Amino acid sequence: MTVRVLIVDDHPIVRQGLCAVLAAQPGLTVVAECGTGEEAVALAAAVVPDVVLMDLRLPGLGGVEATEQIVAAGTATAVVVLTTYDSDGDILRAVAAGATGYLLKDASGEQLVAGIRTAAAGGTVLAAPVAAKLATRMRGEAPALTAREIQVLECAARGLSNPETGRELFISEATVKSHMMRIFDKLGVADRTAAVTTAIARGILNPP
Repeated sequence: MTVRVLIVDDHPIVRQGLCAVLAAQPGLTVVAECGTGEEAVALAAAVVPDVVLMDLRLPGLGGVEATEQIVAAGTATAVVVLTTYDSDGDILRAVAAGATGYLLKDASGEQLVAGIRTAAAGGTVLAAPVAAKLATRMRGEAPALTAREIQVLECAARGLSNPETGRELFISEATVKSHMMRIFDKLGVADRTAAVTTAIARGILNPP
């Protein structure tokens, strides 16, 4: 399966560099690129990429707001933030907007490609410094998740759907949903991505 990528960055030379890196990778193709948040939202709706690489600092509509609109469209497109900024506020705003990943621009080509593939498969991607910052911010007593709840969350981190998780763990889809609802409640989150991100930050799950 070919992973289709949309690159969003307001610096043309950065977009060119990313295109060159991804063009050399089998199974990855850049279907579009742009330099503004407004263009990103329009292109995401038009070409429906598997993954959007989203810069945070964009002219006009910012990266967080563009991410919110792309996620709200309800497609299967995953948004991975790729930025030089690693402040707590930026990280939390991006995750709250629905980004499934947060990578820094000093990442290696191998890390970037691996992150794109993980996001396309439904997984969560966090750069090590980002995970460390989240852990520092959210440090405290870990929620008392049961062993089964951790197994369900590990499946979610790998991008498995509820039916796929049920088949792997030999439980019904309804039971998986019940576990997920309890996980959301214990972690104080509202969706799977936030649950995985929070669990990684708190040391409940290992970073992918």
